[in-house]
Amino acid sequence: MNVVILAAGLGKRMHSDLPKVLHRLAGRPLLAHVVDTARSLKPGVICIVYGHGGERVRETIAQPDLVWARQEPQLGTGHALAQALPHLDPKVPTLVLYGDVPLTRAETLTTLCRAAGKGVALLTLELDDPYGYGRIVRSRGAVRRIVEEKDATKAERALREINTGIMVLPTARLKQWLASLQNKNAQKEYYLTDVVAAAVADRVPVKSAAPGAAWEILGVNSKTQLAELERAFQRGVAAALMHGGVTLADPARIDVRGRLVCGRDVAIDVNCVFEGEVVLGAGVSVGANCVLRNVKVAAGTRIEPFCHLDEADIGARCRIGPYARLRPGAKLAEEVHIGNFVEVKASQIAARSKANHLAYIGDTTVGRDVNIGAGTITCNYDGANKHRTIIEDEVFIGSDTQLVAPVRVGKGATLGAGTTLTKDAPEGALTISRAKQVTIPAWKRPVKEK
Repeated sequence: MNVVILAAGLGKRMHSDLPKVLHRLAGRPLLAHVVDTARSLKPGVICIVYGHGGERVRETIAQPDLVWARQEPQLGTGHALAQALPHLDPKVPTLVLYGDVPLTRAETLTTLCRAAGKGVALLTLELDDPYGYGRIVRSRGAVRRIVEEKDATKAERALREINTGIMVLPTARLKQWLASLQNKNAQKEYYLTDVVAAAVADRVPVKSAAPGAAWEILGVNSKTQLAELERAFQRGVAAALMHGGVTLADPARIDVRGRLVCGRDVAIDVNCVFEGEVVLGAGVSVGANCVLRNVKVAAGTRIEPFCHLDEADIGARCRIGPYARLRPGAKLAEEVHIGNFVEVKASQIAARSKANHLAYIGDTTVGRDVNIGAGTITCNYDGANKHRTIIEDEVFIGSDTQLVAPVRVGKGATLGAGTTLTKDAPEGALTISRAKQVTIPAWKRPVKEK
């Protein structure tokens, strides 16, 4: 088949300079969701009709299998589809989708295509409150035409079966039907929906199919509707996670903006955000208010509340947080502890090492069974370049220590509290760098002047 995605709309009610189809749902542009669904059907052509936002839309959704047709000016949906005609194979049907209707399932579209056969098929739905939608007008059960809300009579507005806009059309007939459209209507536009009456006049069969759920056909015309669709999407994600055995403290308070893969017995507390590709191994628990982006977490690790993990690789049975930050390049082996207000960046930490309080570890290789005291920082940046720190196995680093890179701490070494290390510390020895303690007797504290 051909797939045409109409994505030229302005989106005035979004009150934004961003083209409507580039507003984000689950972390990705609305249009990207529609393209993914279209691609899953394996069509011969995916043509996007664009207009408002122009090259910004093309640059954001740039993919080699897409073809583009510009609609300028925007004169209605019928005029938009006409711009795609030169790119379509007339020997196969054309499925029409919309760049601001992101949640339609591939299964629903497959059913619609089967219903079409060699004719026309419309995706329709009965709503208790059909206000704003075009109505399906039937005679003796057969679809006769579609009338838009603004052009409908009182009796037609009372109809509850609505047109979703998604339809399958015989491409060979489209050129003739689109050429016959007129804009004698309330909006002075060329309506794509008018091709239904043309099909009926030409004795082309017009069938209908219904989506599995109402949220599949919801579009985005305002920030309110965008938020509603976000929650609908996240409810579906939460349901799928729980069906797979994940424990969610509250399925209404999770956001997945990418792909989340979970092993057995994973538990996720409230208000957690997962972005990009996140993999949680068996028995992992994630505390409340955490953000994980492109993270892999091995089995049995516990992530305490309020942690921010970005492009990190975390080994088995680790304990992270609370209030820990792992930045890109952080790689932790098994049973590592990263505690409250500890930041790790571009560093590898071997098994059973600990930094439990108030530390910064950047551009560092840490061996196994290392203890890093509170207030320790690796001074990795000289104002122009980054330098590396090497901490070998079984090192003990006292509190409030600064390691000025490049520097190496030998195996089994101890650094006394308050040390500023500017030279390599030999293995197995105690290294101290601090000012001599002095007590001044009979010293008087200053008194505030009256």
